[in-house]
Amino acid sequence: MFLNINDTFKLMEQLANIAMRQLLDNEAFAADLTLPKPCKTLKNVSALKRDLDARAKNERYRTMFRLTQDERLDGHTDCTLWTPFAKMHVVGQLFISNNYICFNSREEGLCQLIIPLREVSIAEKADSSSVLPCPVSISTKNKMNFLFANLKDRDFLIQRISDFLQRTPDSLRGDTSLLCLAGPSTTSMSSGSESAHKTPHYHPGLSTASQGLLQLYHQDAREDLGPKAMKEKMKEEAWNIHFSEFGRGVCMYRTSRTRELVLNGIPEGLRGELWLLFSGAQNEMATHPGYYGDLVEQAMGLCSLATEEIERDLHRSMPEHRAFQNETGIAALRRVLTAYAHRNPGIGYCQAMNIVTSVLLLYCPEEEAFWLLVALCERMLPDYYNTRVVGALVDQGVFEELTRAFLPLLYEHMQELGVISTISLSWFLTLFLSVMPFDSAVLLVDCFFYEGIKVTFQVALAVLYDNMDALLSCSDEGEAMTILGRYLDNVVNKQTVAPPIPHLHALLTSGDDPPPEIDIFDLIRSSYEKFGSLHSDVIEQMRFKQRLKVIQSLEDTAKRSVVRAMMTESAFSIEELEELYCLFKSKHMTSCYWGSSSSAAERHDPSLPYLEQYRIDPAQFTQLFTALSPWVCGGHTSTLSNRLFRLLDQNKDGLVNFKEFITGLSGMYHGDMTEKLKLLYKLHLPPALCPEVAESALEATHFFTEEEPQESSSLCDVEMLGLPDVTPGVEGKDGGGDSEEKKEEKVKDYRYYLRMWAKEKEPKAETIKDLPRINQEQFIDLCKTLYNMFSEEPLEQELYHSIATVASLLLRIGEVGKRFNNNNGGRKADNPAAQALLTEAQREEGHKEGGAWESQACLALADAQLEPTALDEESKDHVSLSSHSVVSSSSLQCDDITDNSVRIGDSRRRRGSVLDVDWSITFEQVLASLLTEPPLVDYFEKKRDFKNKMASCKAQRAVERQTSSASDHELTQHST
Repeated sequence: MFLNINDTFKLMEQLANIAMRQLLDNEAFAADLTLPKPCKTLKNVSALKRDLDARAKNERYRTMFRLTQDERLDGHTDCTLWTPFAKMHVVGQLFISNNYICFNSREEGLCQLIIPLREVSIAEKADSSSVLPCPVSISTKNKMNFLFANLKDRDFLIQRISDFLQRTPDSLRGDTSLLCLAGPSTTSMSSGSESAHKTPHYHPGLSTASQGLLQLYHQDAREDLGPKAMKEKMKEEAWNIHFSEFGRGVCMYRTSRTRELVLNGIPEGLRGELWLLFSGAQNEMATHPGYYGDLVEQAMGLCSLATEEIERDLHRSMPEHRAFQNETGIAALRRVLTAYAHRNPGIGYCQAMNIVTSVLLLYCPEEEAFWLLVALCERMLPDYYNTRVVGALVDQGVFEELTRAFLPLLYEHMQELGVISTISLSWFLTLFLSVMPFDSAVLLVDCFFYEGIKVTFQVALAVLYDNMDALLSCSDEGEAMTILGRYLDNVVNKQTVAPPIPHLHALLTSGDDPPPEIDIFDLIRSSYEKFGSLHSDVIEQMRFKQRLKVIQSLEDTAKRSVVRAMMTESAFSIEELEELYCLFKSKHMTSCYWGSSSSAAERHDPSLPYLEQYRIDPAQFTQLFTALSPWVCGGHTSTLSNRLFRLLDQNKDGLVNFKEFITGLSGMYHGDMTEKLKLLYKLHLPPALCPEVAESALEATHFFTEEEPQESSSLCDVEMLGLPDVTPGVEGKDGGGDSEEKKEEKVKDYRYYLRMWAKEKEPKAETIKDLPRINQEQFIDLCKTLYNMFSEEPLEQELYHSIATVASLLLRIGEVGKRFNNNNGGRKADNPAAQALLTEAQREEGHKEGGAWESQACLALADAQLEPTALDEESKDHVSLSSHSVVSSSSLQCDDITDNSVRIGDSRRRRGSVLDVDWSITFEQVLASLLTEPPLVDYFEKKRDFKNKMASCKAQRAVERQTSSASDHELTQHST
């Protein structure tokens, strides 16, 4: 495959296109798991290329015939179609899928045919002859007969059609028009006795359920016999003649004559029917009877951001039209927009949808308008109506490229002024409905539903061409915008029958000397004459190129926004933040699509702020922590990483976003000593510390004495909340009457509660006094972490000695505090006497040299499994062993510790292996003790080199890419 450069480029193009679509819409994008399998295995063709080619054919087939996304092409073959209106055989291709038989002529625009299988009554072989070899006859329920000939494998074709006909549900092969009308009412009647008394929001009795708003308001008007009305009737008669020759409904022959009639303007009475037919919405509505009514009942009454925006824009939708100056039109618009927002929450509601939907409701009943909106948003204008209007930005780039190709001189000047990007967005989003008088713009909508987006590009180019001289003489953007705005305001439809609808923008900008009027039919004809060479395939190719640029532009914007926001919350430079963002995003993408249990839609939510869109799970966080963290802890690194992940995961969803990640990393690299120690201290407290992280024999002993820890923790909780201590038997000792008066006063003063509530809502800056106390088990775990952190440092022995000294001091402080608490009935040492006692303990510690407390620290750490247990009898009995001798003998090797090594030493040490549940210390005590050791101060104040860490991380990623590519290649070779 890779020996052919064209095939290779096409494959890369297809993969890039799939990736872009997936980035644009994770939720709506789904891989084609039901791709057709080839009958014969082709040699020298990879499975990837075969599947991608099948996907491309599917998309082209659906676009060509305006079919839904779930339609799968089964196969296609060359053939001829007998056209009774022209009395000739037309050469083309026959396409068969699970629900349709379609034909397209080889000559573009000559003839196109769509036959839904639900309409087919008979499919059989006809008699062959020299003139008509291998024919197949297909008859429909409305008495139309289609004759295909020159089929290579006629028997197989008939068999495939028969198979698909058998799979077509019987409900779809009945009278679909009756089903559509009966759907909503049937659903509401069968919903139970409760709904029998409740009027549904949508039912056939509504005036807008059976006719468009224009028909509703014109039914009582007097018949117009003027020249314009007579021309309108002539148009209707021309379409009736066309229906009699070419058929009516979904099985109508679509020819060049059909296009001519559309370009001349569709009559008002047929506009809704033909829009529904040409857009493909009629097929979707016929296969989903009652769907709209059910959707309205589910959606109405729900409150969301989309419904709030809809309510805000309802009265801004064509306010100049009488149909939307009363509740009938407003209610119908509300139902359609709310139903679609409920159907597609990924889009929900976007500005400009209200304007387009208003026009649809003028000519169509509600249900038809809804399905037309579905066709617009999901097929004909993909990705237009979302929060980032990506589709409109893509077509804006296509329009710029077309302008450069067709009007190069004007393009250069317009780029200098920056006009193209400004005008095109409003033109494309509303199909010119917001910038042109309504009677003129609706003719462009006629052409759009028949020809697609190419008409919009043609007309936009024609507008620039007609104003080229004036635009070339403009000196700024405002002048150019005024010229184009006044031109579009004066595009008129001189054949319209309805009374003219005032165009608000035209009234405001007309001035004393308005420009001459431009006939909309002349503009359309000019666009086809000058720019009719545009083809849909070329536009799709240009869209693909622009989609890459738009995605890159959006991602660059997101990165700049994130970096700008994090500059104030971290000490990393702009370059470092950009590198970290790219690295974090790559991990997010990896976790979305490879080796992760959660789907991409769960990981990426475009509605969130940029800082919170990308998220990683614990596995990816551990990889980043191991590669970037300055705290290397050997085998203990993954444990520390998991604790930091739990600490940063504030909403407890099992994912950490970029903001949370940078917060943790910045604290380790750029925080001062207090901040670093505070972070390390928090990693040994809940929620970072899981109760089941390390279960040892010490914890098993702790389990059997759980009553005491509960009391201790409750005391800690009281202290953390700042509640006053209450001595049993002294409760209510103060005057009861006085307290009742205070209580009464607080009840009466509601402002007190408001102030308290506001105070609770205010974010409080965390201080070191807010940190809870740490118990003996957590303290020993903290010491273990510190010993692991120092294992690869140059001053390893000095750090070991310092931490042993600090640990001995803190153990004694905790013991003194515990004795004072026990002597005072379990109350904490929060008064000056206790503090004086602790200060005295520190002074005594300063006069000791290698004393028993330092020895006790080593023995306590030994009980915490920080040293091997294989000691001789002499060392067991010698309790005055100094910490320096322990460290210097390299006995504190954490990597060799086993979970079952528990020492039960002499009774003078720590009452065996039972943890002291009354023992606790504060963060202030930990900080003060660490500040007495210069090696520890130097270690935590030392600046760490982030650039080297980042460079090694990039090199590691490059190796991972090469390894994964090589393994994928080997896997492909093995599969073939």
